[in-house]
Amino acid sequence: MTEARAGGVAVVMGAEELGVVMPRDLRERLGELTGRRVRVKAIAAGESRESFSVAGPEGLEDVEVLVTGWGCPPLTKAVLDRVPRLRVVVHAAGSVKRLVTEEVWERGIVVSSAAEANAGPVADFTLAVITLAAKGALPMAAAYADGRWPAFTERRGADGRTVGVIGASRIGRKVLAGLRASAAGYRVLLYDPYVTDEDAERMGVERVSCPADLCRASDIVTVHAPETPETRRLLDEQHLALIPDGGAVINTARGSIVDTGALERECASGRLSAWLDVTDPEPLEKEQRLLSLPHVMVTPHIAGAQGSEGRRLGVWAAEEVGRWVRRERLVGEVRREELEKLA
Repeated sequence: MTEARAGGVAVVMGAEELGVVMPRDLRERLGELTGRRVRVKAIAAGESRESFSVAGPEGLEDVEVLVTGWGCPPLTKAVLDRVPRLRVVVHAAGSVKRLVTEEVWERGIVVSSAAEANAGPVADFTLAVITLAAKGALPMAAAYADGRWPAFTERRGADGRTVGVIGASRIGRKVLAGLRASAAGYRVLLYDPYVTDEDAERMGVERVSCPADLCRASDIVTVHAPETPETRRLLDEQHLALIPDGGAVINTARGSIVDTGALERECASGRLSAWLDVTDPEPLEKEQRLLSLPHVMVTPHIAGAQGSEGRRLGVWAAEEVGRWVRRERLVGEVRREELEKLA
């Protein structure tokens, strides 16, 4: 297939992320793919995220390929005016909602995201937590810490538990597949307004028509929906109250989907447990009660690609740039009309 002659290439992301996600060897790979020197802007902690200066006397006028990551400023008109020849943005991270502006679409710039590469770690994290939640790990640990060894009849098993999944997103579908493959024989429910009965049947899950029905029937509720006006506080006081006693809530999506205050009250009473990798607000103040409740585990947004996993995103981005150079279909392309439905 005929290769496109790429113009300049720039990598813009946080300084901390750069060395993990797009280390020198991957930047060199970008140069090999495009035949151009790769310019880099590593945005330091505390530096203005509106900054977009990239070292080099020649400026950014020839840049056609922009590889972004966590820490890159939003691509506003002022930013895009600095890169007038920009043709493609490859985001070496998950969501592009805070990166892409209307100006990007107006200029016809192609956008691609490594969300698929980021989805694997989130799904693995979620499935591990579902197993712990199904076995009642948090209440069992709390009892043990109080000096009580739970009797055999108090111990929970995962077999036959009902897991309710909110959102058949990219991550949600991986979680659904993992649940179906589990030896625990979970009953799996799904709420997603965009999924039909036929879709659910193909996925091997039971579709429910509203969040209330899902909460009422689920021992564990796990959230994988995008952040939209419709999903804000989707799990509110009324819905949380429907989850059976001893149930658990897992959120690795967006903190705003769960009513923080209502969940805190349910967990403080000991009725529910919660495993939260995202919160609203984020981060929580250290005095926030959720951080000290015995039936709650809060982690600092670690479910996605972290540490050694971060390189997956850079490898994916380099491969995507290669596809663009070869004029192949971009596997992570994000379309304007799809953005609202994405995480």
